[in-house]
Amino acid sequence: MEPGAPNDDEAIFERTIKSLEAEISNAGAHMAMDARARSLYAQEIHRMSAKLRADALARRISWAAAARQAQETRNLILEIFRSKSTPVGRALAESMKKKGLSLNQLIALKTVELHGEHAVFSRLSSVKQNAIYASIVTSAGKSNVYVTRAMMTLRHAGRGLIFMALALSAYNIATSSNKVMAFQRELASNSAGIAGGIGGGLLAGLACGPAAPICVTIGAFAGGALAAFGTGYIW
Repeated sequence: MEPGAPNDDEAIFERTIKSLEAEISNAGAHMAMDARARSLYAQEIHRMSAKLRADALARRISWAAAARQAQETRNLILEIFRSKSTPVGRALAESMKKKGLSLNQLIALKTVELHGEHAVFSRLSSVKQNAIYASIVTSAGKSNVYVTRAMMTLRHAGRGLIFMALALSAYNIATSSNKVMAFQRELASNSAGIAGGIGGGLLAGLACGPAAPICVTIGAFAGGALAAFGTGYIW
């Protein structure tokens, strides 16, 4: 065995360990970002629904107009906040619901829900039609409670992983003989892991399609690991 081989093997081992540590930051950042986007989405649709309901009750707009605006605005808010999610979060959301329902679809669903499967919206009285429109406005302000609770759990888990990554970095810096270089190495590795995770998720989304959460997740973690491992060569 050549004299330099053990050092080369040790360097590869250290870079591999650093890439695994960077994956903790990558996973934590993904969880925290997606949970934050979901929280903001729930707040915005609730605010929108409350305003439209108040306008309709005050007769500033009709219930039909309120329902139409609620459907259009909710779908717009949905797309805005999906764009703020990570590729993994967006892929998961689109696998559950690719896009929002149209107003006609909502009217049909609410008509059956409130008046039975044989009911026809156009044959209902104006009072009953307005009640359906009001129900649509109210529903537009509600997010999927199970998804929201799950994302809040992930938010706390994500923060925990970020704190763990920071603790590992602090330990590596404290035990290093060159603390300035160690700090720069930790910063570069964790940053590369997060950026590589986002980039890997985007590329996987292009390859597998938007509503493919498993593929995008694999791409995100592979991208993060490769970016962090590659950064190790600089240090």
